Amino acid sequence: MEEFACTWPFRHGWLWTVKANSRDDVRVSTGRPSGTTPAAWSPRPPAARFGQLLAGLFLFGISNAFMVRADLGLDPWNPLHQGLARQTTLAIGTWSIIVGAVVLLSWIPLRQRPGVGTVCNVVLIGVSLNLVLEVLPAHPGLAVRWLYLVSGILLCGIATGAYIGANLGPGPRDGLMVGLARRGHSIRVVRTAIELAVLLSGFLLGGTVGVGTVLFALAIGPIAHVTIPAFSRRRMVGVPRTEELACASG
Repeated sequence: MEEFACTWPFRHGWLWTVKANSRDDVRVSTGRPSGTTPAAWSPRPPAARFGQLLAGLFLFGISNAFMVRADLGLDPWNPLHQGLARQTTLAIGTWSIIVGAVVLLSWIPLRQRPGVGTVCNVVLIGVSLNLVLEVLPAHPGLAVRWLYLVSGILLCGIATGAYIGANLGPGPRDGLMVGLARRGHSIRVVRTAIELAVLLSGFLLGGTVGVGTVLFALAIGPIAHVTIPAFSRRRMVGVPRTEELACASG
């Protein structure tokens, strides 16, 4: 199966495209079936990918809002945002934007270069989170809270596939982890260390850590494993639609 690379740092055309960069790449399946020629596949136009990016980021904020209202535990970074919000007068989504911007500044010494998706990630998730929390009822019953939690995790997995599959640049937190890993550390160790530190900081500040945090950690990987390749697929050209659908499902 052919693969294309989501790489850091970005080279020519880094704002809209991501090109292979030998060793330092994170590969995502395009879904092109083995045995078909690469020439039969065409990358989606930038406008379509940008639309997918925006939809994924807004959906990501919505999923976070569901988990906040569930009040059963958040993903590793949101307890920090929530804890800071509880210690100040700023909303959780606003703190998500501030923390994302600070993390993005840490890319400078790591010589990471953002894409348009990186900048959109910093802003749109927090905006979406704040907007949805304004209309989503607070303090629901326990059954509704569990519904919010499960829905939030599933939507987050879909949103992750959408914005990563657009291949327009990593989120600021992912870029930080990759930048540190490129200095000779295991990305698994780096990611675990950062997220545990962030999670502990959020818990000490009053952020919600609970069963939802554990369920998120267990479920998000398998869901994203399906959604990222699904949203990364390129369209075949010069092939009848029925044959393309048959190939895509194979």
